[in-house]
Amino acid sequence: MSELFQHTTKRQLTCFTEIPNLVCGLTTRQGGVSESPYDSLNMGLHVKDRDEDVIKNRKLLADEVGIPLDRWVMGEQVHGIQVRRVEEDDLGKGTVTLESAVPGVDGLITNQKNTMMAAFYADCVPLYFVDPTSGWIGIAHAGWKGTVNGMAKAMIDQLVAEGASIHDLKMTIGPCIRSQHYEVDDRVISHIPSELREEVLTPTDDHHALLDLKSLNRSLALQAGLEEQNVQMTSLDTYEEERLLYSHRRDQGKTGRMLGYIGWTS
Repeated sequence: MSELFQHTTKRQLTCFTEIPNLVCGLTTRQGGVSESPYDSLNMGLHVKDRDEDVIKNRKLLADEVGIPLDRWVMGEQVHGIQVRRVEEDDLGKGTVTLESAVPGVDGLITNQKNTMMAAFYADCVPLYFVDPTSGWIGIAHAGWKGTVNGMAKAMIDQLVAEGASIHDLKMTIGPCIRSQHYEVDDRVISHIPSELREEVLTPTDDHHALLDLKSLNRSLALQAGLEEQNVQMTSLDTYEEERLLYSHRRDQGKTGRMLGYIGWTS
């Protein structure tokens, strides 16, 4: 299978490129102005980078994709499963201050044109959704808590409730930490559905296992009703791609954040 995320510019890995007027992807850590250890395209205001550098990085991306920053929307991200339908009066939230982000939200959906939704990552799972027929799109942030508590299902259910077709809805699972670098303990293992544990866990001892977050999100999306041919996973690993991507675990918490984004240009 060819790689879903193409390195189209220094700053962007793009996906869903076959869908006209859809802008979708994940930033790299290249082509920005942030200094070490956030070098260089850090998109997160919630790390200890300089706010002015982060905002400049965001504006560089906005200029590159052709949707101005005041038409972007960002959620607070609390490792929950709350989904918000983005409306016109949400535009600009979270773009230049943390305090203005949509509160309590890890998933955003819309069918509005000239609107970009975004979320932040540095090992957690980016989930992208699009129904080309109805025009509904979405993005979600899923760490282990969001994953096991049903972030994928919450997005699917909300998109279908708004008018997306369960048969046409596509989900792409973006770059995150792969299982060989992601050991978890009983606290996490106990939250994984028992019927999926053999599929997504590789035990390392009696109380620890390697967790495949991508496969777990895929299985949970299929359980929620998505058709198998409409769920895709990238092979990219945030931990291994040190020059290209940030990784919270690899860099022991002292690192930046990539920005996942999806929006209609017209």
